[in-house]
Amino acid sequence: MIARLTGRVDAVGDGTCIVDVGGVGYLVQASTRTLGALLPAPATVQLLIETHVREDAILLFGFADSAERDWFRLLTTVQGVGAKVALAILSALSPRDLVGAIASADRASLTRAAGVGAKLATRILSELRDKAGAMPSAGGMPAAAAPEPRGAAEDALSALVNLGYRRAEAQPALARVAARLGDDAAVDALIRDALKELAPRVVS
Repeated sequence: MIARLTGRVDAVGDGTCIVDVGGVGYLVQASTRTLGALLPAPATVQLLIETHVREDAILLFGFADSAERDWFRLLTTVQGVGAKVALAILSALSPRDLVGAIASADRASLTRAAGVGAKLATRILSELRDKAGAMPSAGGMPAAAAPEPRGAAEDALSALVNLGYRRAEAQPALARVAARLGDDAAVDALIRDALKELAPRVVS
């Protein structure tokens, strides 16, 4: 069973990415949260993997951190929540948000996820109410190790932190922008494009 992949991202699609490990491309399904944290090639990324073996396929599900993976495992124990729906929930709600939503019986937050109606949201709240408190609200393994920013990138990162973003989420986004815009990018351009990267993504 595959538990972890370390390689470079060849492509990112709708809910999937291809991770090249030693010349072998692995198709990995993931939440928009994890896909958004990936750095472009040639950066090396690391994903925790949950492997599902079926008669007709071997499916790989990737996670930026252990908290998201653990929530995926727990969510798929609920009747009616398959892997696709679990990833949709994790795209709409972070582990921290899930802990809060279940603790407060916030059905509306759960129904923001594609494929989750009121009935399924109620079942999730009912079945996980006594388990959510013991679940992690944040993970410790990043999808990629972003380089330490310097110069204009360092100033842009400081500005993003002052705007209320956590360094751990702002730095990877800024690294992607810096790689795209080049070394001569101005601070305001870096900030503008990083804010676009950090904007919430809508799951269709």
